[in-house]
Amino acid sequence: MSDLFQEKSETYDTNERIKKRSTAIGECILKNVALNKQMHILDFGAGTGLISTQIAPYVRQITAVDISESMLQKLISKPELKGVVKVLCHDLTTTPTGEKYDLIISAMSLHHIEDTNNLIKQFSAHLKEGGKIALSDLDTEPGTFHTPGSEGIFHFGFDRHELSEILMMNSFENIQFFTAYNEIKEDFLYPIFLVVATK
Repeated sequence: MSDLFQEKSETYDTNERIKKRSTAIGECILKNVALNKQMHILDFGAGTGLISTQIAPYVRQITAVDISESMLQKLISKPELKGVVKVLCHDLTTTPTGEKYDLIISAMSLHHIEDTNNLIKQFSAHLKEGGKIALSDLDTEPGTFHTPGSEGIFHFGFDRHELSEILMMNSFENIQFFTAYNEIKEDFLYPIFLVVATK
């Protein structure tokens, strides 16, 4: 499988737009999800660890999952994640990790997965009873957020009601949406949500 993010990984952490967005998403998770030092968390589409670095001080362990080896190499090089994060270059949508988690977090990865229902089904299967998800992505947008011709984009954001329906079909309840960040690109506003739900 080709690594679509190999080139991006070189400058990902220094991109001010991505840093601001990631900080806002991380802050929204910390504000709306109760974390503790007994928790084992799965960070899906973990990338270079911009969200994991914010969460790591408050939990026991994070399993950072991504299909981009280059992104994960950046993640494991960060000293603040030593001893807390283990990485897994793995396609969760086709192969289970073999573990159950207390919380699954994800930031800006859902739109890269074609079958949303299958992804949510896999999240449900990977959670302990009473476990939670905290997933962040774009609200429905006109297809202008990404550069034209970008590979691996299957959704132009998500309708909150439709995503709620998928979550309910996969045993999630207490579904809450928050606007984590409003990103402005070329004078267009792109709201980014965080949805929190319990299995």
